[in-house]
Amino acid sequence: MSTTVQSQKTSKSGNSKLLVRIIIALVLGSAIGMILPQNFMIGDTSLVGAITPFGDLFVRLLKMIMVPIIICSLIIGSSSISPDKLGRVGGKAILFYAITTLLAIGIGLASATIFSPGLGLDLSDASKAVEKAANAPSMGQILLNIIPTNPFDSIAKGDILPIIAFCLFFGIGLAYCRASEDERIKNSANTVYSFFDGMSEIMFKVVGWVMQYAPIGVFALMFVVFNKSGAAAFSSLLNVTVTYFLGLIVMILVVYSAVCASVGLSPATFLKKVRPAMLTAFVTRSSNGTLPITMQCAENMGIPKSVYGFVLPVGATVNMNGTTVYLGVCTLFIANACGITLTGGDYFTIIITSMLAAIGTAGVPGAGALMLLLVLESVGIKVSGSVAIAYGMILGIDSILDMGRTWMNVTGDAVASVYVAKTEKELDVEQWNS
Repeated sequence: MSTTVQSQKTSKSGNSKLLVRIIIALVLGSAIGMILPQNFMIGDTSLVGAITPFGDLFVRLLKMIMVPIIICSLIIGSSSISPDKLGRVGGKAILFYAITTLLAIGIGLASATIFSPGLGLDLSDASKAVEKAANAPSMGQILLNIIPTNPFDSIAKGDILPIIAFCLFFGIGLAYCRASEDERIKNSANTVYSFFDGMSEIMFKVVGWVMQYAPIGVFALMFVVFNKSGAAAFSSLLNVTVTYFLGLIVMILVVYSAVCASVGLSPATFLKKVRPAMLTAFVTRSSNGTLPITMQCAENMGIPKSVYGFVLPVGATVNMNGTTVYLGVCTLFIANACGITLTGGDYFTIIITSMLAAIGTAGVPGAGALMLLLVLESVGIKVSGSVAIAYGMILGIDSILDMGRTWMNVTGDAVASVYVAKTEKELDVEQWNS
């Protein structure tokens, strides 16, 4: 036991130190980039040219781990829910998460459309923008392309939507096989599950290594963008941060408050009782780490363990309302900054990709940044050149945005448990009002 506790303390300490290093890299890269003149030369080599590969390497490392992470996490996430639990309570919870995720991505896209973060930053490449718009597929083709004809070909090409669809089918099939009464099928399925579970742990380790390089990559990316754009870059980052947190506030005040009101409960009481979990999530930036606090809040609300014991852990896996608001805001920021025009089909793809990816990636370290990468790829925005620079800007402030993401995800888990308990007539109203 003492070894486990010490390991957890060491992990948290390491994460805190990494966060500090990333913030220092962000500040130094931005400041030095603004101070030095554009095209500053060291001998015959420009400083921007010398530093750019370090930022490109970080983006390439993230792209390297993206597909393996998605495959392992989606299969484990979708096969972890036992079919016998997918009854009325499970169905309500999952439907609730699906609907609120859809609303969250809509709020994110609407907020970004209204406030236009990134507009005027001008990292654009006009030829790429025209090519992107001209080659946009129809909405019907997008829906058809979700189902792969050859999943291994999709994996090799990095086609995100077909990969997600195949992994969901595979994971649900695996869940049913693990629950089979045939001992041979059950044992074989558990072996497959253990394989992907082990792969997930290996990929988490690789993610940890990649994140150790993050301060260098963030410094390089920030230096390049601030050296080229100066004060306009700072203004854009402030705009995207404000836009994002406004989207989160709208999600709470409109959607979550409406959910509470729809079942005859006070939104103010809910926010008061869930506050400890919200604050813990904001500080720790970990939905799983906040889970015990969220469960205690559920107890104080009068929700029975039979409800929150299922709804909250499932939410930690499939609910990413905060992240989907983030995806809407940040995708439009990158498109605006790079002069890329998104079509109606692109918006639809962003919504579908965000909802499908939310099922399995909530527990992945750096899930928000990885999901942003796969959403960009799914609408044909290749993360290179000016897009990589804009993406790097988001990575530079990701720790701030991650606080909001986790805060919203945990609040969404709690409101789901309230909704399910009340509609199942299992909520202790006296405890709620106490």
